[in-house]
Amino acid sequence: QLQLAESGGGLVQPGGSLTLSCAGSGFTRDDYALGWFRQVPGKEREGVSCISGNGGSTEYADSVKGRFTISRDNAKNTVYLQMNNLKPEDTAVYYCAATPIMFRVCLLIGPQFEYWGRGTQVTVSS
Repeated sequence: QLQLAESGGGLVQPGGSLTLSCAGSGFTRDDYALGWFRQVPGKEREGVSCISGNGGSTEYADSVKGRFTISRDNAKNTVYLQMNNLKPEDTAVYYCAATPIMFRVCLLIGPQFEYWGRGTQVTVSS
């Protein structure tokens, strides 16, 4: 059974950086598209970034473009989210997700991601 586990969250000051990791287990293929989503209590889940199954395509929410970078290491079944110049509005629980579709192009559509981690809290505050 495919499982995802996020790590790397924490408390950081505005302008700071964090790198989130999501390790997958139970993968039978290395071409799943991988994504990061976030949610604040009382608000809808928001797509943050995704990377296609072949690694050739990435997508970012407008709110994080130029600040966040997604990458993947297939040998480790891990996807990363490098977050720079963090802002208080980035505070949320961050979830990673995987889908066997979206091989060439990924889209930040939550319902199309089949597998989800439990999330890691990111708090940006002074």
